[in-house]
Amino acid sequence: MNKTAEICVKDLTTGYRNSKGEKEVTQKLTATLYPGELTCLLGPNGAGKSTLLRTIAGFQKPLGGSVEINGKNLNDFSGKELSKTVSVVLTEKPLLENMDVETLVGLGRAPYTGFWGRFSDADKEAVDNAITLIGIDSLRGRMVQSLSDGERQKVMIAKAIAQETPVIFLDEPTAFLDYPSKVENMLLLYSLAHSMGKTIFMSTHDLDMALQLTDRIWLMDKKLGVRTGTHRQLTDSGDLALYFTRPGIEFDTTTGLFRISTTHKS
Repeated sequence: MNKTAEICVKDLTTGYRNSKGEKEVTQKLTATLYPGELTCLLGPNGAGKSTLLRTIAGFQKPLGGSVEINGKNLNDFSGKELSKTVSVVLTEKPLLENMDVETLVGLGRAPYTGFWGRFSDADKEAVDNAITLIGIDSLRGRMVQSLSDGERQKVMIAKAIAQETPVIFLDEPTAFLDYPSKVENMLLLYSLAHSMGKTIFMSTHDLDMALQLTDRIWLMDKKLGVRTGTHRQLTDSGDLALYFTRPGIEFDTTTGLFRISTTHKS
């Protein structure tokens, strides 16, 4: 697999299959995720963001259409190939006890260490580089259960870096973090995309932060569907205002950001 990856989504329909049939979440989505860019998936709760992300990551099968990475259909990847191509950081806290940070980051080397998990010098170097890059050297010997939410998220991102995949998917990586930690993690992901040429795709509810620190945006809503583009393109088209303006919320087309309308203040 190349060190960079372009992901093409073609006529993708996501959803679930059960005994009663199929339940569609998104329909006929065609879009591209580019190397060296941070792309944010924005939308309200229940819009299907996690379903879309899990489908593109290969965790669940699409109901229709395809996902291609560098021209190769996702269905044609072996498990080992996919684990060397895509790493995923989920919102859920890892249920780990009595494991230190360095060991957890080292789990990112699983696709390379084989059945016995024996580390080569290259594996050790990858873990050290990831820990240094994310700036968590001081946490190296800490037990995972002792970490704050912000520290834990950084460790999970370091694990993804140690996995050395050209693609990183993150589901709500700023959830449950205080504001400074949110900004720090967003800046970190933006820097990783640009400095390492990685394709980074994340879902988030931190709207204004995403608008300021993202290269491309996917807007998602059950009724309106999915629209994609740069911040400027979605501002000029009116899609940003359409998707998020509500009573008490106004979109400023000059700044491209949202603000609270005091005219709705009680």
